[in-house]
Amino acid sequence: MRKVIGIGETILDIIFEGNQPSAAVPGGSVFNGIVSLGRAGVRVCFISETGNDRVGNIILQFMRDNGIPTEHVNVFPDGKSPVSLAFLNERNDAEYIFYKDYPRQRLDVLYPKIEEDDIVVIGSYYALNPVLREKILELLDTAREKKAIIYYDPNFRSSHKNEAMKLAPTIIENLEYADIVRGSAEDFYYMYGLNDADKIYKDKIAFYCPNFICTAGADNISLRTANCKKEYPIEPLKAVSTIGAGDNFNAGLIYGMLKYDVRHRDLGKIDESTWDKIIGYGKAFAAEVCKSFSNSVSKDFAEKLTEK
Repeated sequence: MRKVIGIGETILDIIFEGNQPSAAVPGGSVFNGIVSLGRAGVRVCFISETGNDRVGNIILQFMRDNGIPTEHVNVFPDGKSPVSLAFLNERNDAEYIFYKDYPRQRLDVLYPKIEEDDIVVIGSYYALNPVLREKILELLDTAREKKAIIYYDPNFRSSHKNEAMKLAPTIIENLEYADIVRGSAEDFYYMYGLNDADKIYKDKIAFYCPNFICTAGADNISLRTANCKKEYPIEPLKAVSTIGAGDNFNAGLIYGMLKYDVRHRDLGKIDESTWDKIIGYGKAFAAEVCKSFSNSVSKDFAEKLTEK
């Protein structure tokens, strides 16, 4: 059975409505998608780190409850587990404040075994952080050598936009490793000052990675590949919180790729009707997660998928 391997941070998201906390949920960009995939019956592994404290214990227990093995999580003895405060605005989009206190020694873990056609997911500042770079490259080199599919979501936040120039060589390196890139128009605006999908693809992505999907909140999804160019509308919905929407769009795409048996050797020749179905799953996962404060799809939703 093929598996999905994610690497990224685990964090406790404390969600505020107005000025009052209303929920606390384990999160992290790649992590949110891995939780959804685990709930949907996919074999998953997650490489991460957390503190030896109450927040860390909440996160590790949450992983166990969702069928995610914890043996690839480095529990560090000094330093604290990261926490984020997410303040929801009137559209229920979040503005974040992060609190992090990592030790010097990072990601001292054994990596899972990677096999051909597994899917390796990287993203966010975690995939750019110079402190972790050697560890990320070790994973990417193995994935490439084994012919696993590398999925990259830049998830580039406004808090890093002043570093965009400095991080550009690392972003390019990630794009070169990637087999599929999925980002939001907002990411590319903060990275490059661009938000037009055609221009982003032509100027910044296509040379390194031919398969590109650009999401834009409630606006159309743009698909650009060597042989496909298509826009997909988003059905309007009343969101409770949009915190995990992009992460779960990734999870839905990956679920669709596994369901329709897209393998490494197929990447250059996925036809339009297969993309339609894969992106349909991306939309369904993203819409589902907007219905609650959870960062991942509900267990009910996941069970219905496996019934189909």
